[in-house]
Amino acid sequence: MLTDHRAYATIPAADMNRAKAWYRDKLGLMPASEDDMGCMYQVGGGSSFLLYPTSNAGQAPNTLLSFTTDDIESEVQDMRRHGVTFEDYDMPGLKTVNGIATMGKFHAAWFRDSEGNILAVGDELH
Repeated sequence: MLTDHRAYATIPAADMNRAKAWYRDKLGLMPASEDDMGCMYQVGGGSSFLLYPTSNAGQAPNTLLSFTTDDIESEVQDMRRHGVTFEDYDMPGLKTVNGIATMGKFHAAWFRDSEGNILAVGDELH
């Protein structure tokens, strides 16, 4: 049924102006389109996400959106230079070192946007 359909993530924002500034200044992203329903961002490989206004922002305890990279260490360094703060985790099965967790061959780093939403950057899954 939905196998051949594109999908996109939806990210809540309590303050759209603050969130748009954060995504622009910290991640270098500009909305591809914008209306009263929110801002649609186009990113690599034809994927996208919607930033939409709601008072429910920052309440999800899980990762809402993950970006992929071929070089996690360089990406984390670059994001830090732009003011992104990475989460530190130390729990069974997940420990970050310098903000990056190693899970077998896969590496990931988590951060929060201006609205408190959890986002991630990680190695491309193969």
